[in-house]
Amino acid sequence: MKHRAIKRRNVVIGIGATAGVAAVGGIALNANASTGNVSGSSDASLVFDPAAYTELTTTVTDTEGTEHAVTYHFWKAITYVSKPVDATYQSLNVSVPVEIDGTAVDASNAPILFANSVGGYMPSSVADATGVGGASMGGGAPTASASASPTASASVSAPGANGNTNATGGAMNTNQLLALAAGYVVVEPGARGRGLKNSDGEYYGSAPAVIVDLKAAVRYVRSNKGRIPGNVDRIVSAGTSAGGAVSTLLGASGDSPIYAKHLKEIGAADASDAIFAVGAWCPITDLEHADGAYEWNWGTNALSTGKQVDQTVSKDLRSQFAEYQAKLRLRGLKGSGFGTLTARNHDEYLLKQYMEPSATTYLAALSDSDRETYLAKNTFLTWDGEKATFTWDGFLTHVGARKKTVPAFDAFDLSAGENNEFGSATTANRHFTAYGARNDTTGLSTKRVESDIPELLNLMNPMYHLVEKVNGKRSRHWWIRLGTNDTDTSHVISANLAARAENLGDEVDHLYYWDEGHGANTDPGDFITWIAKVTGHKKAKKK
Repeated sequence: MKHRAIKRRNVVIGIGATAGVAAVGGIALNANASTGNVSGSSDASLVFDPAAYTELTTTVTDTEGTEHAVTYHFWKAITYVSKPVDATYQSLNVSVPVEIDGTAVDASNAPILFANSVGGYMPSSVADATGVGGASMGGGAPTASASASPTASASVSAPGANGNTNATGGAMNTNQLLALAAGYVVVEPGARGRGLKNSDGEYYGSAPAVIVDLKAAVRYVRSNKGRIPGNVDRIVSAGTSAGGAVSTLLGASGDSPIYAKHLKEIGAADASDAIFAVGAWCPITDLEHADGAYEWNWGTNALSTGKQVDQTVSKDLRSQFAEYQAKLRLRGLKGSGFGTLTARNHDEYLLKQYMEPSATTYLAALSDSDRETYLAKNTFLTWDGEKATFTWDGFLTHVGARKKTVPAFDAFDLSAGENNEFGSATTANRHFTAYGARNDTTGLSTKRVESDIPELLNLMNPMYHLVEKVNGKRSRHWWIRLGTNDTDTSHVISANLAARAENLGDEVDHLYYWDEGHGANTDPGDFITWIAKVTGHKKAKKK
């Protein structure tokens, strides 16, 4: 089966434009052999077996439409902890290219794309995969001991570059396929998620299980330096929606001691869980402040039914956001012309820094006739031949209906997925904000958050590691993307993340896709090129 990544007409794609026999888009398909020492492991069960692979072949079509024949070694469903709660989810797959377009490649020192398929904080499993990009979502996946062998040719169908979201909001496999064709190692970890229940009726996938598992998977990879192919010091995490949130959290919280007891409980390898770079698409994060941010952004937009949400609640939450934003003391990105970002100027900041440039890029790429048609349908927007301008109110009207009711994340009736994510072993859904608990409509006797919630919020929020306890082991390279029409989250969430990372001196590549919704990925080729740039991966001699 062929894998295809579709090129968007309004995006400059970095893969395939100048592809040669030994390189795709200028990205090396060869890499120098690792000269590092083989790492030890504290547990024999956590030693990677370099010989336990199946050789597969597939065809990957890059974003320029060029097909690449790829032969790769595939390691399936490796349990990455010594005391797994459920190996169905606590296992990972590894894919390593060995030949691309007839040229042998050596990926032993290539960057490692660490791509999760988490969506909606649901569990994800690699146990049923038959090749790269085959992770699945939700419960009911086969056990990690399933013995079905992959076929000689991989059979996972690649989605279009913008049809990159699965049913629960997680990423599909476009990034993985393009990374493999660029000569990178691809690691796909499974992870526990909300809703999992054991035979005793206890939930075992709620927070912080997903981030603990991903950290353990990173530790497994790093503990096997010299055995597992790829440069373990150049791990780049990637994810979408909730997967984008945990990818961000993974990057922000590297080696933080607050996870130590949780990692010890599952028998994680004795190694670092810090990663080099982060790729995050529409990351829904900073959950304790997400309700306020959502109302600040979409509070005046009606639902798809035409009905307005409770404006009293919306205004309460907007006030809470204003207080929180002021406390952050974030500065606008360099060159933006904005100082401290507040609830009063964040709309103008988003407009000038992201929205108008996004619309400008989109319109500039259209043909004259298509641009004329678009402008005729979207009169809120002014085009002077070089730049698009509009008002914030015009933008909100253009986007239209909001997706979520109020509160968007800590629902008064405990119906949101995030309520389930913060459940306990014996309680399926819980409030995680004081405002949500205080206004509970389910009949709770005590309308306050439970005592363990504050710690869980710290474990799940990257801003804790970037603002409250600035982490020196964090990633220093950030790729962040969001669609301008995405009403699953607030635009300020990723903008605040980008601002904070840059304020700390990190390298940030952040933009919004014009007229795209949740889970969009319209420039996957550029992401693959960015990985080569930030990791210093260069074309090597042929093997």
